[in-house]
Amino acid sequence: MNEAVLATTGLTRSFRQGGETIEVLRGVDLSIAPGEIVALLGPSGSGKSTLLQAVGLLEGGFGGSIRIAGVEVAQQDAGARTTTRRDRLGFVYQFHHLLPDFNAIENVVLPQLVRGAERSDANTRAEELLTTLGLGHRLTHKPSQLSGGEQQRVAVARALANRPALILADEPTGNLDEATADIVLAELLRLVRQEGSAALIATHNERIAAKMDRVMRLHEGRLG
Repeated sequence: MNEAVLATTGLTRSFRQGGETIEVLRGVDLSIAPGEIVALLGPSGSGKSTLLQAVGLLEGGFGGSIRIAGVEVAQQDAGARTTTRRDRLGFVYQFHHLLPDFNAIENVVLPQLVRGAERSDANTRAEELLTTLGLGHRLTHKPSQLSGGEQQRVAVARALANRPALILADEPTGNLDEATADIVLAELLRLVRQEGSAALIATHNERIAAKMDRVMRLHEGRLG
């Protein structure tokens, strides 16, 4: 049996606000198998983004265990966390966060160069991903010259550029109209499966969640 790409045990997170302790995550146990696409479903304020920040190693202050590709990462130092994010994780956000002064292919090449890839290999990889996503004719266009759906496709390609074990996506189509959102989501799911990655995709949309392999519901900091 293959080891889980992501496994959390007893994951907790609380905040102090106005002299009161607010528990956002209350002992979350979650396991995602290699190649599995899991929807994290819950209303706004249920803790979805906090959970993604935890497993994405974007914040400290969490209790419990986080294992990514078999490695315990919850207590890693800053340098090790950066390496794990770079080598093991890919991120897609509601807003694309592309670098505005770089064109589409450059936005996908850059994370590969940071990891140490040769530029020629990075260019080939970026062009292949963008072409697969229907952007072969838009490689040299900057974000301001792309539609919202095209920008999000570039963000998907960037997330997969380094062949991560796990994609973390936070409302990845939330900023798009329904028709465009359906197209981008279908392309995201297809490419994740094609690349052999796993994915945890946060959404509040039942219709979107139903397109994934499994749905986990987060309610008042507890997963069910």
